[in-house]
Amino acid sequence: MPRFKVAVTVENRQGLSDPEGETILRDLVLKSGRGEGGGGRVSEIRTAKMLRMVIDAADAESAVRDVRGICDGLRLYNPLVSTVDVTVVGGIDDGITSGD
Repeated sequence: MPRFKVAVTVENRQGLSDPEGETILRDLVLKSGRGEGGGGRVSEIRTAKMLRMVIDAADAESAVRDVRGICDGLRLYNPLVSTVDVTVVGGIDDGITSGD
């Protein structure tokens, strides 16, 4: 059965406060003067939690569905305040995963 590397990104829903992102923007980016670059200015930072999983599945669609089921079943995120995005980032054909 093929193996897939899957990325799961969990972040606060739009419109909800993101205190960690606000702190990074205010205290690190803006105060350091590094919020400008390439002609633009950083005006918002949202933080997220990212999980990487390697899963055996019949195909990429099954991998996404299975990982989403794992996330929902184990309550790896709170669906009332968070959104979750599950994306296949690559297939692994040799069965060996590296540390990346």
